[in-house]
Amino acid sequence: MELEEARKAGLAPAEVDEDGKEINPHIPQYMSSAPWYLNAERPSLKHQRKWKSDPNYTKSWYDRGAKIYQADKYRKGACENCGAMTHTTKTCMERPRKLGAKWTSKNIAPDEKIETFELDYDGKRDRWNGYDAASYAHVIERYEARDEARKKFLKDQQLKKLEEKGGGENADEGVSDDEDNEDALKIDEAKVDESKQMDFAKVEKRVRTTGGGSTGTVRNLRIREDTAKYLLNLDVNSAHYDPKTRSMREDPLPDMDPNEKFYAGDNQNRVSGQALEFKQLNIHAWEAFEKGNDVHMQAAPSQAELLYKNFKVNKEKLKSQVKETIVEKYGNAAADEALPRELLLGQSEREVEYDRAGRIIKGQEMALPKSKYEEDVYINNHTTVWGSWWKDHQWGYKCCKQFVRNSYCTGAAGIEAAEAASDLMKANIARKEAAQEVVAPTEEKQLATWGTDIPDDLVLDQGKLAESLKKEDKRRKEEKDERKRKYNVKWNDEVTAEDMEAYRMKKVHHDDPMKDFLN
Repeated sequence: MELEEARKAGLAPAEVDEDGKEINPHIPQYMSSAPWYLNAERPSLKHQRKWKSDPNYTKSWYDRGAKIYQADKYRKGACENCGAMTHTTKTCMERPRKLGAKWTSKNIAPDEKIETFELDYDGKRDRWNGYDAASYAHVIERYEARDEARKKFLKDQQLKKLEEKGGGENADEGVSDDEDNEDALKIDEAKVDESKQMDFAKVEKRVRTTGGGSTGTVRNLRIREDTAKYLLNLDVNSAHYDPKTRSMREDPLPDMDPNEKFYAGDNQNRVSGQALEFKQLNIHAWEAFEKGNDVHMQAAPSQAELLYKNFKVNKEKLKSQVKETIVEKYGNAAADEALPRELLLGQSEREVEYDRAGRIIKGQEMALPKSKYEEDVYINNHTTVWGSWWKDHQWGYKCCKQFVRNSYCTGAAGIEAAEAASDLMKANIARKEAAQEVVAPTEEKQLATWGTDIPDDLVLDQGKLAESLKKEDKRRKEEKDERKRKYNVKWNDEVTAEDMEAYRMKKVHHDDPMKDFLN
């Protein structure tokens, strides 16, 4: 600590690094590049990048076009075409010879200088690495030669004018001092005729060729003396200028006199001249296509324009027809025709006095006050209002005598149909009441044992009935014990009245309280 304080005070020698340079104690040693105001020679940010240059890296570049050795005869392994040892026949850049250097041993090309460099990170990405600034000298020479030619041309033109002016005068009078000639020949380059500078403002475009189009010249027609549109109004809150499209849609000077205004914004061009007609033509083509017409502005522009012209002609005809119809029906008040006699005689000079609220005070009979509800409004073809008909404690329409509020009027035919329906209903009611008074005697039908009507001449044979009862008992026993049923069974599906009676007599009635005592 005492040594460091002595060094800071200048009493002790300063600390030096490996190269023998004095170390600045105010600069942190982890920095590989010190700020400019401290000591630019010291390293900074040692921990972040390599501050020691690598000797393997170089910033040199290839020596373009350099040759190293010129041979006199062909050597084995050289290029068969030109005879150089630094490349093969496949990679030779010279024109293919009819007979190569291998067979002629003449015009042996010199060997190229081949170099290999190991570039660092910045060297690999340096776009200007190897660029020779002296190669730009020919560009400067070309522009200087152009300026000299222009000055010479202007000087010749001025001399011709002076000769023409002094041609008719004496030689003594036409001679002037050298200083006056120099002053007359001095012409400001900014005032040169534009016809001499038109070639410097042209733009080359390619149109309609395989590469993009034929080369044509498109000149910039803007006059250089015109004020740029973005300089007409320097207020930042004025019309917006888009530098990418060079457009200013709004008017930069809206308060200026229109007669003195040279530029009124790009929107002014869109709503004036043929631009507006073209816009209307496009809109008509879109609307016609939406309505089903096969119209396309880009595919068939002539057809679209012809249809638009026909549309405008038909529209004018229709408008004139509507106007004529209205004039014929209501008359034309703007015409100089005399008013009809009926209107003239219908006028009166009777005075009517009103109050502030618009009510009539005198001069005309008082109008009856109307209700706030709608009056005399007939719906559904009715000729009378709801409530004009009353019958059987119901309201209805008097015109058709209907009691349904939203019904449709049927007129006299509906009244006749309603009366006929009413008479028919009364007749039916009367007939029903008469039928209830006379009660017809009902005959009790005796049903057969199997549920059908018993004929009057039905007589059961007691012998057959006894046999049927035995068969029924036998059948019931077989149902209880199937072992007693014989193998060969003869079945007879004929059922007689005695069999049915025997079945009914042997049948068990589950609702019978004495069923348990039956055999």
